[in-house]
Amino acid sequence: MPAKSNLRILIAPSGFKENISAEAAAIAMAAGVRRFAKQAKLTLLPIPDGGEGFARTLVRLSSGQMKKARVSGPVGQKLVASFGVLGGRHRNTAALEISAAAGLRLVPPRLRDPRKTTSRGVGELVAAALAKKPLRLLIGCGDSGVNDGGAGLASALGIRLLDRNGVPIESGGAALARLHSIDMSGRDARIARTKIRVALNWSNRLLGPRGVSRVYGPQKGATPAHVAELEDAMAHFARVVRRELGIAIDKAPGAGASGGLGAGLQAFLGAELRPRFEILGEFLDLDRAIRNCDVVLTAEGTLDGQSASGKVPAELSRRAARYGKPVIAIAGALGRDVRKTLDAGIAAYFCIQQKPAQWEQSFEDAPRLLTDATEQVVRLLSAGRN
Repeated sequence: MPAKSNLRILIAPSGFKENISAEAAAIAMAAGVRRFAKQAKLTLLPIPDGGEGFARTLVRLSSGQMKKARVSGPVGQKLVASFGVLGGRHRNTAALEISAAAGLRLVPPRLRDPRKTTSRGVGELVAAALAKKPLRLLIGCGDSGVNDGGAGLASALGIRLLDRNGVPIESGGAALARLHSIDMSGRDARIARTKIRVALNWSNRLLGPRGVSRVYGPQKGATPAHVAELEDAMAHFARVVRRELGIAIDKAPGAGASGGLGAGLQAFLGAELRPRFEILGEFLDLDRAIRNCDVVLTAEGTLDGQSASGKVPAELSRRAARYGKPVIAIAGALGRDVRKTLDAGIAAYFCIQQKPAQWEQSFEDAPRLLTDATEQVVRLLSAGRN
């Protein structure tokens, strides 16, 4: 490792869900490095995981503009969401993220029940983006407070999901159990004229032990009984989609992203699902940044066993291994099976918590704690060199 004055550090964090954006995390980490190694050469490359900050990051990198639209929130509230109109060589492209209209942060804790929350606002945000007449639409599919397979999105775009009596089903994931037929005749005509690509975690599955309802349902407020109900409803949804539209969404990689919105975007909008790093790679020269650094510092809200499957720290480790560069992860919290991230290639991980604290207090202090933790990591790197 070079002397601290010559140290080249790539700071490439994801965001802390419901707390710190990827860009804010990068700034906080850079401040920590500068406390100790003022002359270190820093490259800040915040990497949104498809959730909050996805559209804003692409707008920044392409010199585009953010636009606003009024949409429905996941519990029916009205809110203002943003999407991006990109610039430069991407000027015919619009970008949005699921979390802007259906993120978990938009669901008050007392109302968190994925049997009832809806993705309708995502469909309304898609319609607002389509009004700009893009040739291409990029959708970041990461973080949501819903589990409805994109049913709400579909209804907002003119697609009718009907029960046995020809009546539209209610909102929410539980209502998928009553789906009988799908009427695509009223679908927004602009969809067919737009190439839609979705950036998501390729490892997210729709059904099964690692399916969306079982893995993420509890985070969204589902009890064990609710999880079983949602799994059955999603399995029924997949069977109806296969019968009505001829699409096997239960087998598609990434279909489980954002409460099954990956599946819904593929089935209802004909979207192409792609690993998030493939789409981000059009804007971020990540491999070059890794080649030109000595160490990679990344961060994530919770580092656990799931982080080893397609999330930002694991993908960074996989790429950095090609160039023999170590990746060190800093987390807001360490969760179950976190040691799996070491098997995925992360050199070491650290937690920002300094003492027992209430969750609310940790959220408020997270930027400062992240700065403090980053400083200590760089000090340790320097001590190891010496």
